[in-house]
Amino acid sequence: MDLMYASTRDANVKVTASQAVLKGLSDDGGLFVPDRIPLLDVSLKDLAGMSYQETAYAVMKQFLTDFTEEELKDCINKAYDSKFDTAEIAPVVQADGIYFLELFHGATIAFKDMALSILPHLLTTSARKNNVTNEIVILTATSGDTGKAALSGFADVKGTKIAVFYPKNGVSPIQEKQMVTQTGANTFVAGIHGNFDEAQTGVKKMFSDKAFAKELASYGYQLSSANSINIGRLVPQIVYYVYAYAKLLEKGEIKEGEYINAAVPTGNFGNILAAYYAKNMGLPIAKLICASNENKVLYDFFETGTYDKNREFILTSSPSMDILISSNLERLIYRIAGNSAQKNAEFMQQLNTQGVYSISEEMKAGLKDFYGNYASEAETAQTIKELYDKTGYVLDTHTAVAAAVCRKYQAATGDMTKIIAASTASPFKFTRSVMNAIHPSYNSESDFELADELSRIAGIKIPKAIEEIRTAKVLHHTECEPEQMPEAVKKFLGI
Repeated sequence: MDLMYASTRDANVKVTASQAVLKGLSDDGGLFVPDRIPLLDVSLKDLAGMSYQETAYAVMKQFLTDFTEEELKDCINKAYDSKFDTAEIAPVVQADGIYFLELFHGATIAFKDMALSILPHLLTTSARKNNVTNEIVILTATSGDTGKAALSGFADVKGTKIAVFYPKNGVSPIQEKQMVTQTGANTFVAGIHGNFDEAQTGVKKMFSDKAFAKELASYGYQLSSANSINIGRLVPQIVYYVYAYAKLLEKGEIKEGEYINAAVPTGNFGNILAAYYAKNMGLPIAKLICASNENKVLYDFFETGTYDKNREFILTSSPSMDILISSNLERLIYRIAGNSAQKNAEFMQQLNTQGVYSISEEMKAGLKDFYGNYASEAETAQTIKELYDKTGYVLDTHTAVAAAVCRKYQAATGDMTKIIAASTASPFKFTRSVMNAIHPSYNSESDFELADELSRIAGIKIPKAIEEIRTAKVLHHTECEPEQMPEAVKKFLGI
């Protein structure tokens, strides 16, 4: 029986997988969720012998049930190809007792490549399946990594245009250079004078603006999303937890059925939600370790059951996690509310109007799989330095947050279950913060000189993604206020 997708805010909305991918966000502002979490229909032993592409098909066919085998395999093979600099796609590297799942071997050296490489293919296939003739306009807010990965994935893809908004002073210099040098006649990038939450809110407002949608439709355009609010982004993320477990099993690091813990540096909650879905598919994950930086809204939520975005927004060395409104948490709230769209909609309305909501004691019990904690800026830097000094392995700032929280979890609980930690970006993406953590004397060089020095001390070749932008010409110069985002999109589209 085909899996259908419901809106987290309206029980009457039911769409197919391809329709959910196409729309990105439900008309009521809700997120699409599967009407059930399917179980893996392949044994862990069989998974252990599979390639990344084969694992992707085994997982994704369970969720994207209205795609044919040929369609889905075509999307997978186009996505996970030679653009990744390792045949494994997502290697698992052990350092100081933690298994780091390296998700940064794609074209833009961050984990977003893992899901965004396939999204353009899922989207264009979905358009064909649903006889869509409009040009699809991808609207995306980014805290640093999604933007470049989406731009890279959609650049010059026929039948699409992509507009990316990022916080002008809220991303690393490397992240910004990656975005503003993006080629492709169908690409548009704008820095907003505000933070990521304001960019994300601006994008969501455009999605829910019926007059805006009608105006775009009159010119032959319709909106979709490349953020993890799109189920076409979320489903591919489930794959890499299944793959990582299978690789540990294949290498004899764990026994079949042995439980592991999964640690994820978390901002918008999509990546750790994918691990939660993998667990519910039957993957033996015990605890989901949710690691936050000093913007610890999720840590406070797991501690108290109250989600409160009314706080200072802090710019940190892990900017992709500088988020106070974790959009994908809504999918978890919906689930622990007994799949009640009405209850979830009430919580989201409270968040929208008051900036805060509190869940019931009964719902709190649904969070038992999760452990939340955070790492300060000093703890993050210390973790990078200590691991490098001890092993020579270099973490980026986001992965260091996860590693620091893993140690806190072990100290607090005494649980020494093996941990897979999502390593979400290459250290070359945050060279200044990483090198300054290893030794403050590295603080004076340019970011590209720091990349050269990082390559030397770590014995790692500089990624192609860095070399490409070293001398690349800046092509996107637009800056705007958050309220000017719709006009910026219309100008880009020639409306």
